[in-house]
Amino acid sequence: MDYQPVVVRKHARPASTKHNAESRYWRQYKHPVFIKEYAPVTSVHFSPSKPHRYAVTAATRVQIYAPRTQKVTKTISRFKDVARSGNIRGDGKLVVAGDDTGLVQVFDMNSRAILRTFDVHKQPVHVAKFSALDHTQVLSCSDDTTVKLWDIPSQAAITTFYDHTDYVRSGQVCTHNPHLILTGSYDTTVRLFDSRTGECEMVMGDASNQSGTRNTAPVEQVLMFPSGTAALSASGPILRVWDIVAGGRCTRAMSNHQKTVTSLAFNSDASRVLTGSLDQMVKVYDVSTYRVVHTMRYPAPILCLAISPDETHIAAGMSDGTLSVRRRQPKASEPAAQDVFSIASLRSGAFESFLGGSLPTLGQGRVKEKKKAKPVGDVDELKVENKRKKRLREYDRLLKNFKYSAALDSVLRKNVAPTTAFSLIQELIHRDGLRTALGGRDDVLLEPVLRLLLKHVTDPRFGEMVCDVANIVIEMYTPVLGQSPLIDTLFARLRKKVTAELRFQKELVKAKGALDMLLASAALSVAQS
Repeated sequence: MDYQPVVVRKHARPASTKHNAESRYWRQYKHPVFIKEYAPVTSVHFSPSKPHRYAVTAATRVQIYAPRTQKVTKTISRFKDVARSGNIRGDGKLVVAGDDTGLVQVFDMNSRAILRTFDVHKQPVHVAKFSALDHTQVLSCSDDTTVKLWDIPSQAAITTFYDHTDYVRSGQVCTHNPHLILTGSYDTTVRLFDSRTGECEMVMGDASNQSGTRNTAPVEQVLMFPSGTAALSASGPILRVWDIVAGGRCTRAMSNHQKTVTSLAFNSDASRVLTGSLDQMVKVYDVSTYRVVHTMRYPAPILCLAISPDETHIAAGMSDGTLSVRRRQPKASEPAAQDVFSIASLRSGAFESFLGGSLPTLGQGRVKEKKKAKPVGDVDELKVENKRKKRLREYDRLLKNFKYSAALDSVLRKNVAPTTAFSLIQELIHRDGLRTALGGRDDVLLEPVLRLLLKHVTDPRFGEMVCDVANIVIEMYTPVLGQSPLIDTLFARLRKKVTAELRFQKELVKAKGALDMLLASAALSVAQS
């Protein structure tokens, strides 16, 4: 009869929400690179076109970083005061930024030359962004309460909106309609403007709002969904969802942060929204349920946050001047985040990247590799199945040769799973060979046995077996106690841990009795009613 290998018993584990598929994905963003600036990092923006360089705004300069090396490739420092909101155009050729003097400047990415200057705002400009659909337009929002849409070729303001009554610190041009502009202000309102009429078409968060939902804190950040049907706003620690189709009705309000939310960002398909806060946390929401699916902790309050279009980098700027960049290595099986023929790619105007080699070879025939033909036998030919003999594991080989002590030693190593170790111990018990395996050990060979018992005595999967083995060990080695300080210490720790576990189990029994009584009384009251 052939030797039957040891069957490693599998134990059912409770489902853990900590390491679900969503959490595992976001945990792939690891090994953060910390880059120290000499002032708070107030803005991070990734270029929509490859290679997705990103602009980091801190103090009086905007720096362009390469995503692969995390090195500075360009530095734009032609500002008279603190720079704000460095933003890269869709084709990756131009950069726009505001500053605290009220100046808005458009720069050439390569030469860093100033191409256009808009000098109308009288207060700091915290928002300066290109229109996603019309690359000849720039949006600026200022502390002078005005919102302006600029035409780059003519260097003139297309429209100016005066409806806000306090600082305007957030805004964006709608990604599906270049005429719609969403802004958030310190007057606690979120407004939707139309550049064709020059009027405010919708107000969200004020006292007269239809849903009765009113912002009680300044609006720090706004973000519109790509479809244009809904928008997000951050006011204090509360994240709100506004239904634009329903006239600006607030449909959700989430308060998962402890302090003010300062930044909002979508992933590539807008199925997840990331929020950064002064409580040093970044939370990931599933937009289908608006539940937090993952949380990332940072070493300082977060002022800005961005995720790259290909979802390989998450960049966060902090109040202590630290820029954190987390990188994820995409798997080969993952589809590309943005196809070269997609509408977004064509709208970005990045035709140079197509010509540069990212476009697949067109019009060139594919030559198949030559493969050796497999020999085909006769249909009626009788084939004899050739079974490869399965190799036994080390502990199985030792058990087969009745070397019980050596088999036990082979599973006491650090890289062996506890399920394997206890399955082997169970097999030794069945063979009546456990005492043989444990006998004749000095302090060096006895130490790993005691450490295994000490580690798993409170594990419900192995607790009963640990007690049985511990009884045998104590019975066999009681006469030699006091001869080795290490063994004495391990025995004392085992006793202490068992005592603590017994105390814990007693408390559990008490809690169970109290719960049973409460549930029984609740059931009785329901039955009587």
